[in-house]
Amino acid sequence: MNTAGFDVFFLTMGAAMVLAMHAGFAFLEVGTVRKKNQVNALVRVITDFGFSTVAYFFVGFAVAYGINFFAPVSELNNLADLSNGYKMVHFFFLLTFAAAIPAIISGGVTERIRFWPNVLATVLLVGIIYPLFEGMIWNGNFGFQAWLESSFGAAFHDFAGSVVVHAMGGFLALGAVVLLGARKGRYSRSGRMMAILPSNIPFLALGSWILCVGWFGFNVMSAGTAEGASGLVAINSLLAMVGGLIAALIAGKNDPGFVHNGALAGLVAICAGSDIVHPIGALTIGAVAGVVFVFGFEFIQIKLKIDDVLGVIPLHGVCGAWGGIAAGIFGTVAMGGAGGVTFVSQLIGTVAGVAIAAAGGFVVYGVVKSTIGIRLSEEDEYMGADLAIHNISATPEQDMANH
Repeated sequence: MNTAGFDVFFLTMGAAMVLAMHAGFAFLEVGTVRKKNQVNALVRVITDFGFSTVAYFFVGFAVAYGINFFAPVSELNNLADLSNGYKMVHFFFLLTFAAAIPAIISGGVTERIRFWPNVLATVLLVGIIYPLFEGMIWNGNFGFQAWLESSFGAAFHDFAGSVVVHAMGGFLALGAVVLLGARKGRYSRSGRMMAILPSNIPFLALGSWILCVGWFGFNVMSAGTAEGASGLVAINSLLAMVGGLIAALIAGKNDPGFVHNGALAGLVAICAGSDIVHPIGALTIGAVAGVVFVFGFEFIQIKLKIDDVLGVIPLHGVCGAWGGIAAGIFGTVAMGGAGGVTFVSQLIGTVAGVAIAAAGGFVVYGVVKSTIGIRLSEEDEYMGADLAIHNISATPEQDMANH
């Protein structure tokens, strides 16, 4: 039986589910920012996806996998000796992962970043920086995985991108957020953090729910084929999500922002080992991630005074790194897992991803800042990015009535 067409359909549905997650990123950000920056959040997330598609199509996919699309359709339909245009839908699926990088970063830099410099950074990150590490881990480029396997008994295992996608996105955001500086009024002259309240908790919750649903496409469809799909990945994703939200509920003292992001923290952390850990291990991984997010958010904002608006550094960066390392603990046979992983390889692979992302973020945003600038003027920031950049607010009729 030829299953090629079914695999194409399977992966197309996965790509569509992850594409829908970008609506989740958008509404999570819209609900968290102030009303004067809601339109800008929506426009940046969707245009980042557009520019990511172009960058990944012409450059990034070739950097990671050595495949380009400069060939007749007859050849494109059978790239890598796979029929029914499988490699083209595989590109679509992996693109949605790549485009998650600027969507993650967006939550950290929102409310004060200039529009076109942000687009330039997106193109550089999705076209070059992210695919370099993606290719190292998921395509065996540069001999990194072979070295880990020969030296420590197993390659770095990251089934659905705890490190490749989430830790990369979170730690790329570190450079952007630090180089941008805090929003005006976030910290007093004495250094005390001042409250900037979210504009819409229901939108924030909607964003979280959309992401949670789409995540099952993100994780389960990472198998690549219908035959490879695993119920273990599904139940582990579910339990990690629940573990994260319950732990964040308790640690965050019923705060709705922590609860809804706690679910995402659990999902971030389970990506790497979702195909090998025991469901109880997944629940534990998610619960730890929920607590890590709550205390990590407070530490970064209050102690380090880094104005990471949505908490993407602790949520995606730190929880993603935890997920990479946790796969080397809970994925072992001794912990009830399927095996095939070693703690040392997981640790080295995670550290490598964090280091490349942190360096890449400072380099890319540093170059953009020093050449064309990345921050809105003080006047535009005070006015809000909606009016300053897009000449319209989220409630234009209401604004007209007020005038």
